[in-house]
Amino acid sequence: MSSLRFDQVCFSYGSAPCVVQFSCNLAKGELVGLIGANGSGKSTLLRLGAGLLTPTVGQVQLDGKPVRSWKGEERATRLGYLPQSIEAPLPFRVGELVEMGRAAARKDHLLSCKEVLAAVGLEGHEQTPLAQISGGERRRAFIAMILAQGGKTLLLDEPLAGLDLRYQYELLTLLRSLCQTHNLTVMISLHDLILARNLDRLLVIRQGQLLADGLPTEILTQQLVQQTFDLDPGFQVAGIGG
Repeated sequence: MSSLRFDQVCFSYGSAPCVVQFSCNLAKGELVGLIGANGSGKSTLLRLGAGLLTPTVGQVQLDGKPVRSWKGEERATRLGYLPQSIEAPLPFRVGELVEMGRAAARKDHLLSCKEVLAAVGLEGHEQTPLAQISGGERRRAFIAMILAQGGKTLLLDEPLAGLDLRYQYELLTLLRSLCQTHNLTVMISLHDLILARNLDRLLVIRQGQLLADGLPTEILTQQLVQQTFDLDPGFQVAGIGG
C-alpha cells in the first residue's frame, strides 16, 4: 500500500492555478525528489501532502485515508513536515527540540532522545544550543524532531538549501539511510540537478503539472531540463545526458 497518494490533485490560489491534475504514489522506503523551477508548485505540493492545504479538486491520502481526516496527534504520528524556513534563531537546546517531537508521539512509538539523535548523527548534543551548531547540524536536529513524532512519511521542503556541498551530501546520505533502516518514505524538494541523480526517484514538475516520474538517471535529459526550467534549446547542462 502507498504511504502517500496524490490522486488528480488540483489547487489554486484565488483564480491562479498552482497545481494541475497531479497524481503519484509514494511507497515505503523511497527517497523521492521533487524538482522544478521557482514558483512551479513544489512547496504547495508538500503542504497539500501534509494536509496543511485542501485540494480544490482531487484527494491526498495518507496510509489509505484522506490526509486531512487524520486529526492532530493521529496525523503527527504518521507524517512529519519540515518547511523551508527554519533559520530563525530559537532559544532551545537540541534535546529540547527533540522533546517537542516526542510530546506528539504515541506512547507505543516513543523513541528516546538519545535514540533519535543517534539516528541523525548528533549523539552527545542534547545540551547543545541550536545557535551553536552548523546549518547542516541544525537541519539534522529538526529532522530528529519530526522523527521523534514517530511518523513513517517525511515531507521536507528544500532541506539542502543554503548548505555547502559536504553537508548536502551528508544530509542526503542520512535520509537514504533512514529510508532503508526505518522503512520511511521521504519526499524532498530541491533545485540541484546533480544532487537529484542520487535519489531513488524523481518527480519533475512545471507550472504545477507532472512532466516526468522515474529513476533520475533515466528521465533527466537535456530536453527535459530545458522544458522544466524554460531554457534556450541550445543551453546544455553539464552532467546531464542528451
